[in-house]
Formats: sequence, structure tokens, C-alpha cells
Amino acid sequence: MTPLTLSSPSLNRVLFLTSRYSRSPFLRNFKSLPLIHRKLPHNHLLGARCEASSSFTAKSSKEIRKARAEAVVDEKLTALRQQFSKPGVGIDAYIIPSQDAHQSEFIAECYARRAFISGFTGSAGTAVVTKDKAALWTDGRYFLQAEKQLNSSWTLMRAGNPGVLTASEWVADVLASGGRVGIDPFLFSADAAEELKEAIAKKNHELVYLYNVNLVDEIWKYSRPKPPSKQIRVHDLKYAGVDVASKLSSLRNAIMDAGASAIVISMLDEIAWVLNLRGSDVPHSPVMYSYLIVEVDQAQLFVDDSKVNEEVKDHLKNAGIELRPYDSILQEIDSLAARGAQLLMDPSTLNVAIISTYKSACDKYSSKPESKEKFTDGSSTKPSGIYMQSPISWSKAIKNDAELQGMKNSHLRDAAALAHFWAWLEEEVHKNENLTEVDVADRLLEFRSVQDGFMDTSFDTISGSGANGAIIHYKPEPESCSRVDPQKLFLLDSGAQYVDGTTDITRTAHFSEPSAREKECFTRVLQGHIALDQAVFPEGTPGFVLDGFARSSLWKIGLDYRHGTGHGVGAALNVHEGPQSISFRYGNMTPIQSGMIVSNEPGYYEDHSFGIRIENLLHVKDAETPNRFGGATYLGFEKLTFFPIQTKMVDVSLLSHAEIDWLNSYHAEVWEKVSPLLEGPTQQWLWNNTRPLAKP
Repeated sequence: MTPLTLSSPSLNRVLFLTSRYSRSPFLRNFKSLPLIHRKLPHNHLLGARCEASSSFTAKSSKEIRKARAEAVVDEKLTALRQQFSKPGVGIDAYIIPSQDAHQSEFIAECYARRAFISGFTGSAGTAVVTKDKAALWTDGRYFLQAEKQLNSSWTLMRAGNPGVLTASEWVADVLASGGRVGIDPFLFSADAAEELKEAIAKKNHELVYLYNVNLVDEIWKYSRPKPPSKQIRVHDLKYAGVDVASKLSSLRNAIMDAGASAIVISMLDEIAWVLNLRGSDVPHSPVMYSYLIVEVDQAQLFVDDSKVNEEVKDHLKNAGIELRPYDSILQEIDSLAARGAQLLMDPSTLNVAIISTYKSACDKYSSKPESKEKFTDGSSTKPSGIYMQSPISWSKAIKNDAELQGMKNSHLRDAAALAHFWAWLEEEVHKNENLTEVDVADRLLEFRSVQDGFMDTSFDTISGSGANGAIIHYKPEPESCSRVDPQKLFLLDSGAQYVDGTTDITRTAHFSEPSAREKECFTRVLQGHIALDQAVFPEGTPGFVLDGFARSSLWKIGLDYRHGTGHGVGAALNVHEGPQSISFRYGNMTPIQSGMIVSNEPGYYEDHSFGIRIENLLHVKDAETPNRFGGATYLGFEKLTFFPIQTKMVDVSLLSHAEIDWLNSYHAEVWEKVSPLLEGPTQQWLWNNTRPLAKP
């Protein structure tokens, strides 16, 4: 699953690979957008097939623009603009981001407002609608997709390209002086809202928080999907490794060390990790919609209690956690200020509705003597906010022994499922079966679903034949996907959520004879993959220092790719997590640390032709070096993913002897670890695909 895009001009976050922890999350929403790839929820369980009359669906930009040239009346835009003049609204423009109230990468279908209003279903994008214009910003991973999905009422803004205004610059320019720009404050982080406010104020515009109404919901109405309602489950201690009481104790120590008396947490994976709970509210991510407030002597979980069964209630009660209604979060924030709480908040992840409510309550109560709270040391204080990165993000990123073992175990079961799948796929293609990209994704899900502990996919499967493989975040749709063409490259990027771990793997294969160009590009991507896998570096090295290892071989012939090289991965949690990343964006100074898990996924893409990516997950661990210059600890990587890399795609003449040794050694490990889980023809397939390459 690919990380950052090269087309975006600035780092989105310092932590969480572009979506969570940069100096300002506004960069994600309005400058370069969230660069963690994938699309909005898609239910693979439907098993939909697509028409296979064509093996090529990626059209040129010129063809797409011609098809869109005919003017259309967009009824959704018309209805949205009618909301602008209603009492209590009174705005000249409205901004619709991709996020939910928790800044999630994946969101429940009922919160996919930007996709509903624009028709663009990519996971990264921001829509801006004025009284007479509509524009959508997305990054280089989605340019081709957006061209196809937007109608002529919309202007596509290719974020990061030279001369393209940011969303804030554009809306400030197109409005007459004194304009009012409306947002739903639950959908913007505090940093994002503040940056937007400052940007439009330069042109004398006002930012308007519409607390009581989301304008897209007003026109979506009865066709809007219902909120998720599946049950929450306890994440077993044998997989979590640390109990809730210990996690809360560590968190409370961090809160007090920061000079705070409470913390409010809105990131869903952080809540799930701290409480050892998992949910099914968000496709691909085992989390539940909730907020968590932890004080030095109590804690409250704000969640729809219809999702909480008796086992979960007992689990929470034993940890000293009280249940509160999800929608009562703002009332409790007000109550904390009334009690004089010093509230620790991460403004890059916490929505501005919460932070603004707290600030207003502090102003309201700070002058009242009764608002001062006596603490255990006898002191009293006025309520105030302490703004800093959530201490949970780092703790969650450093995997404990149980989490790491679960990741290793789940990756081996996943490899067994993939072996069954690829053996089946090659046989079907060679029999000239008329398979489509959707057929392939559905069949892969079937193979994975029979593995022990399988829960869900970890993202929408990218199943791209030929030119569709060049669309970095391509998702095949039943009505438009291609058949799998034996004469073209096939890229498959997929992953799974198991009860004990999360997987993410990409392989690129050819079912016939690849061209010399395809082999050269593949081999140079492989060389970059090997270089990063073998990297040894001093502790404290940020990820951007390692990114060039993966690109160097491509750079030598003037090639590159428009995404980052690696993202963090959760343990039975989100497939993208921070704070770590491996990216060309030097703004992320987060050091790569022992215990983290990252992806290694260089690639190369030729628009309208083919795409190549090779991805494994890696565990960061201490490296044994003969020297320790300056007393430094050195780090390296341990592979978690064990699955063959297609050797007929390799131009052996480009590889060094050391690189051939790496590939042969890797395939020997694949056979040793995965073959005991297989038998019969599938085991034979694995044997055939792990034979060593001969040195030239």
C-alpha cells in the first residue's frame, strides 16, 4: 500500500506519514492533501464481477477531457448552494474535506461526504464549492481517476503541480472581499482550521464554523447510509501484550509529566490500542467511533452503547472506565473546564469543535473562583490547554513482544493464502479464463478468509492489469474494470486484518514474456527494495535519510516514483500509522526506532502503460556492527513478509552478485517458512517460484 506522493510540495505530517502529525494538518487538507493512499470503503464480500469486453480502461487525459466537455447540470451542487443563504448559515463558500470527526484515513460510508458531493471516490481530496464554482484538489496518485470521475461542473486542481493554487489560496482569490467561508468544525483539526483562517484573512475573508449543521448531510438526507452499529470486541491480552491498567498508568504519568490533569483522545486507533478493544465501524480498520478522556483518577469512553456487549462492559469496568454517550463529548469538555482541568490536546489530530469548545469554556469559567480545582498537592489552577503531540502515538508505534509475534504469525498465514491464490491465478490465466480485476480481488479475499484469525482486508485491493497498474491507487469497479491480460504486467497490492496482526504486500508479475523495458524497470525497483532492506543506520536517523536508498537505482537512469517508500503499520490495527515514515519529505524528523514496523515499497509507473511495485513489511531491530562509532547504536531491518518475487521479471545482468545472493537467500527463507503450511500443487508452485537465480 503506497505512502506519500511525489507531486505534493510539502510534508503533510511529521508523524503518521502525512495524515496525522505535521506542523499543521492543514497541509493535508489544503496544500497537499492526505497522502496515504487507498480509496473509500468498498465491500469485497459482494463478489461483484465486471464486464470484460476490454482489457484496457485507462484513457488518456485528452480523451477524458473531451468526454467531459459537454456541460452538465449538477443537481447536488445546485442543492448545496441553496443551503448557503439559509438562516444561520449565510456563507459564500463551503469546504468539504475527506475526513470524519477523527481525522481517519478510512471512514464509514455515512461520512463519505466529499465523495458524495463530487463523485470522486479517491481517499485523498478536498472539495471547495462557491456560489458559481466548484473545484477539487487531489494529489498525483489520483489525477487519472479524478479526471474520469469528475463531471464538467468541477475543476480538477492537481495539487503540487507548478502554478496550481492551494485550496486556501484559490478560495481567497475567487471570493469578493469580505467573503464568508463555511466549514463543519468537527471535520477539521484545530491546526487545519487555524491555518485556513489565517490564509483567507489575508484577503479579508471570515471563517465560519457551522456547528449545528453539515450542509452535505442536508442534501444527502434519506439516501445517506446509516451509521455503523457492529459490536465492539475485546482484543485478547495474548495479542495485545500489555493490559489496559498498565497502559493507562503510563499514559497518566505522561499527562502529569506534561503538567496536565487530563487528556482527550480522538484518534480511533489510539483509543483501540489503549483500551485493548477492536471494532468494525470503519472498513479495513478494526476501530470503533469513540472519544476517550483520561484524567489522573478516572476515565470516560464516549461511544454508542448499543455496540457494547457485556464482555466489553466488564472489560471496561475492570479498567475503571465509565461509558458516556458518543454525542456528549462537547458537554464533558465544558465540564472539564468548569472543574479547572489542565487538558492535554493534540491540535494536529483533535477537531476544532472540541478545542474551540474548551477554549470558550476556559474563558467562561476562569474568572469564577468555584472553577478552581484542588489537586492532591493542595494547589489550585485555572483551566488551560496544553498543546502537544499525543503521547500514545509513540508508545503504539514501538511494538511489544506479543504484538511482534502476532505480526510474524499472521504474515505466514497470509503468505499461505497468497500462495494458493497465485497458484490458482496463474493456472486460470494460462487456461485463457476470462478473469477480470474484480474477479481476482474477490478470489483473493476467499483464499484469505479461510485462514485462522482472518477479520477483514486492511485496504481496498489494488488489482491492476496493464495500464491500470500505473494508477497508483487504482481500485477496480465492476462497471469499468479490465480483464487480466496475459500479455501485460499485473500489479496486486493487498493486505489483511487478522486477530493477531496486519499485513500489506505488493507483487508485480507477468503471465507471458515481459519486454526488455519492463524487466529493466522491475529490476531497478528490486534493487531499490534490496538496498533499503539491507540498510544499516545509526539510531535516531529519520526516515527521509533512508528514502534515497530505494530510489538510487532508478535515479541512475532518470526515473523515479510519485510516492513515499515506506509507512508505519499497526499491530492488528491501522495499516497506516505514525509517527514513522520513509519518504523524500525531509520535514518528518521522526527517528526510526527499534520495535517499529515499516513498509518497503519502491515502484515505477508509466502512465497508460504499466505499473511496478514490490512491497514487504519490515521490523526495525538492533543491528550487529563490528564498531559503535561514538557509542551509537545501529539499526537494521528484519523481514516480516515472506512471498516469492517473480524471477522471470529480473534482468540478471543488472544485478550484482550480492543482490543475487540477497534474492536467493530471501527465496530460501520463503520456502523454509511457508512450505510447511502448504501441500500438493500449491507447495509445488512455491517450490518452482523460490528456485535460486544463477549468477552470470
